[in-house]
Order: sequence, then C-alpha cells, then structure tokens
Amino acid sequence: MGNPVIAILAQGAMGAGVAARLVTHGVRVLTCVEGRSAASAARAAQAGMEAVPETAFGQADAFLSILPPDQATATAERLAPMLAAAEKPPLYVDCNAISPETMRRVANLLGTHGLRVADAGIIGGPPREGYGGPVIYASGQEATGLAALLDRRGINLRVMDGPIGAASGLKMSYAGITKGLVAIGSAMMLAATRAGAADALRAELASSQPALSAWFARMVPSMYGKAYRWAGEMEEIADFVREDDGAAAIYGGAARLYARLADAGSETEVAALRAFLDGS
Repeated sequence: MGNPVIAILAQGAMGAGVAARLVTHGVRVLTCVEGRSAASAARAAQAGMEAVPETAFGQADAFLSILPPDQATATAERLAPMLAAAEKPPLYVDCNAISPETMRRVANLLGTHGLRVADAGIIGGPPREGYGGPVIYASGQEATGLAALLDRRGINLRVMDGPIGAASGLKMSYAGITKGLVAIGSAMMLAATRAGAADALRAELASSQPALSAWFARMVPSMYGKAYRWAGEMEEIADFVREDDGAAAIYGGAARLYARLADAGSETEVAALRAFLDGS
C-alpha cells in the first residue's frame, strides 16, 4: 500500500510528537487547529502536520484521538457522524488515558455509527530525537489492522491479545503506579515541609532510598505543567479500580491533589516542592 494518511487530535506534546515521528517516516498527518491556541498551531506546524477542517478527517486511513482524558467522549460524539459519512470511514483509535469502562462506552458510541474502533494506550513520553519510545499498546479486533497501517512508520506499537478495554486497562495500571507514586511523593514532601522535616526527609531518602530519591527528582518537576491533565487521569484510574473502595479513595485523593497543584493559586505549594528537591 502507499503511504498512509493519519489524522490526529490534538497538538499537545504527545500528539505533535507522534505526528512528527510519523511525518519523518513518510506519513501524511492531518490535524485541525481551528479554535486551538497559537501554541498548538505552532506545534502542529513544527511537527509537519497539515492543518485542515475536521471535515477532511474522513480522508484519513485512521484517526488518532490523543487528548486530555476528559475530552475523549465528547470528541468521539462530535466526530462520529462526520467520520461515518466518509466514503471509506477511517479507523478510530482512542489513545487517551481512560478507564476500560469509558473506552467501552466510547467504542459502543462509535459502533452505533458503524465505525471501526481500536483501543490504544500510550506508555512513555512524547517521541523525540534519541528516544525510541513511547510504546503504544493496542487491543480489540482492529488492533492488527492498525499495526499493519503503522508498520515501519517509527511507532513502537504492540498488539495485545485482548478485547477493547485491555489496552486502556494496561495504561491505567501503569499510570496508577508511576503517577500514583508521584502523587504520594509530592504529598509527603509537602507534609514534611509543613512539619519542618523537609531537610531530614530529603537526606533520609537520599541515604536509604537513593533510586527512589533520584526518580522523584526527575519525575516530580515534570508533573507541574501536566497536573491539570493528570487530575483527569487519576479520576479515570479511580473508576478503573472502583470495585476496591480503598484503591478508589487513593486515586480520588490523587486527583484532588493534582487538581489543586494545577490551580492558579498553587504557586506556594509548587515552590515548596521545588525547594524540597533543590535542597534550598
């Protein structure tokens, strides 16, 4: 087959990064910047994405939804009728950090319009030079078709032997560990600071948990600008573990912590985390 055409929403760090990787491997990548910020439009242009109206997404072989999790369902609702009306409707690939239950609702919604759907979970940071990741796990009947479409296109895509919801479940489980640990570490750094124990906690972590100390030093600062998105992800993880009241409470709390750190009035707490990690 010739070079595929892929449509991607949106143009955040991950969406633009995936697009740039695809473009360098001969893929034509469509996006829509109408109503988006100037920064989003600039990222799209830098990644080599072609700005088109959303109605042009029907020309694509596949549509990749790469959005904050709270936008996944609304985006599917908005685009489904238009994509279904295309002469050859694209494969709809939901790559968002949503729970398996949310993914199944999205798939059912798209299915009522006759659209083909693949479940995908992205693990790792945005593609960049010198970094082979992220890994995109895909599940559902259409996962093998997605793999064939993106074969040798620079994307590390792994097909899971599981239905719609399996890839999302893996994403929830992995993010629940990594981003959950960032939430726990941040909460205790702030608590130690309030208690006047920040210096002692930092020294003890460096002494008895050097690997964890180094991991926090790398991961906590990377959270500040993403806390608004991580809050929604924690809510989805709370939904994922809802049958376990204790686990659901943990991730509900993490969601509230991230939402607070994302708030415009969080400068004091973010400054406290910086000071803890910098030893200042």
